[in-house]
Amino acid sequence: MAAGPGPMAGPGPMAGPGPMVGPGTSSQFVSKVVLSISCNNLTDMDVFSKSDPLCVVHMNASGSHWYEVGRTERIDNCLDPKFSKSFEIDYHFEVVQKIRFSVYDIDNNTYDLEDDDFLGEMECTVGQIVSARKLSRPLLRKDRKPAGKGSITILAEEKSDNRVVHFEMAARKLDKKDFFGLSDPFLEIYKQTETDWQLVHRTEVVMYNLSPTWKPFIIPLQSLCGGEIERRIKVECYDYNSNGSHDFIGAFQTNLAQIQEASQSFAAEFDCINTKKKQKKKNYKNSGVIIVKKCEIARQYTFLDYIMGGCQLNFTIAIDFTGSNGDPRTPQSLHFIDPQGYNEYLAAIWAVGSVIQDYDSDKMFPAFGFGAQVPPTWQVSHEFPINFNPSAPFCAGIEGVVSAYQQCLPRVKLYGPTSFSPIIHHVASFARQAMEQNNASQYFILLIITDGVITDMDQTRNAIVQASRLPMSIIIIGVGGADFSAMEFLDGDDGMLRAATGEAAMRDIVQFVPFRQFQQAPREALAQSVLAEVPGQVVGFFGAMKLPPPPPSDPTVTPADPTVTPATAIPVPDTVASAPSAAW
Repeated sequence: MAAGPGPMAGPGPMAGPGPMVGPGTSSQFVSKVVLSISCNNLTDMDVFSKSDPLCVVHMNASGSHWYEVGRTERIDNCLDPKFSKSFEIDYHFEVVQKIRFSVYDIDNNTYDLEDDDFLGEMECTVGQIVSARKLSRPLLRKDRKPAGKGSITILAEEKSDNRVVHFEMAARKLDKKDFFGLSDPFLEIYKQTETDWQLVHRTEVVMYNLSPTWKPFIIPLQSLCGGEIERRIKVECYDYNSNGSHDFIGAFQTNLAQIQEASQSFAAEFDCINTKKKQKKKNYKNSGVIIVKKCEIARQYTFLDYIMGGCQLNFTIAIDFTGSNGDPRTPQSLHFIDPQGYNEYLAAIWAVGSVIQDYDSDKMFPAFGFGAQVPPTWQVSHEFPINFNPSAPFCAGIEGVVSAYQQCLPRVKLYGPTSFSPIIHHVASFARQAMEQNNASQYFILLIITDGVITDMDQTRNAIVQASRLPMSIIIIGVGGADFSAMEFLDGDDGMLRAATGEAAMRDIVQFVPFRQFQQAPREALAQSVLAEVPGQVVGFFGAMKLPPPPPSDPTVTPADPTVTPATAIPVPDTVASAPSAAW
């Protein structure tokens, strides 16, 4: 019998970033708020170009620590960025929810921001943003003094509509803008507000193509038009330039009602008009045609809908036993367990596992090692069960995983290389079987804890791209002080990962976090960071597959805390704080 991920079911008590809410209780007032971010007149930190800004959002609702909610996209060579990525959060009227927006000039593709230029930050409360609806403030330095230049604007909108619009868009015969080439077109979509136009989505750039087809994308109906299908929307088309001065190709205005009416029989087509060019040329017709191949309004289910419907989360742990960790018998080793029963591997297992186990009906976790020589043959294995039982690799609870890990260490020889693809394929095989059921009953999460450089990068990229089409997420925690640039490359936050063959991932399923950023933080901070993207990945996959939540098996079951949404982190329950000290 092949070893596979153990069954994991919910629902257990769960809380959003606000106050912990136990069974039978509820928050006094909770609503969903979508925050959009823009900046003006940022400091130019680059000598031969402009700054490449990115905004990091942190929240603090407990008064003790800050946790990262997420990051916007990076916008190259721009001092007045309008970020297309927005953030959906829970607004608790009765709680002071501090929120901080930190802006950086990103000079590389690493996760760590310490080597990037800090442009300033703004700290306030969610209540202040909600009451103002549009809050603009100057950016400050870390010491709370004015940064000198730059301001940030946060726009808040209450989310009361859970419908989304699925778009597929293309273009035909766009104007050629590049002197020695074609054009590199992308689209920006805006909704009309009372005073101006607000950016709601930016597509990827299609290089060297006058008749491009962009990847399918989804925009919440409320973000696009406030739920009013007659409200005007604007689509602008640009030719991308690396220096940030994108060339305007053309634009058109319409609304969802017109698009849906025009696309009932055929794709809806709109002339892409450059007004300046039209005024100069008498015979001007258009600067190309924008084609809306698909415009479909659908309900967006929440993570809670799937969990309460009985969707099972299957959790697998994979631990790095390669020689680069050092001899476990010496204090210099990352696998060395100190007199207090602590090392970074154990800390990561406790932090993440203590959250996940609340959604496991039998609390039996499959746990594997990779990169070690394993008895009795002493062959290198990249997916051996740490309890040495291939037919039943399950450990009883997180305590069982910890115990199996401690007993496994002296029985194996740390070796190498560091290969991720075998364990990814292993879990993916079970996700593939679950997908054949054609329902939203199971989702798989693989936690990989590792110390360094991947040696099978091409195979790992291929495995992740294949897994992106399955109900599966991958969490990577990097321990130690190694160079984790390869891990950050696998995390597709700044662009979709591609296989070695060039095939693009269907979605971003990898979340990488370096443990060293959390060494001085409370235990729950690590879990909040690494699990933050899981709800959205679950909802995103089943939504793309058009699979609704399973119907609840027992409507009398007390529901989990309704404050959880796809964009919020899974918080750490009280079990983390009470984890045995020997594990820390």
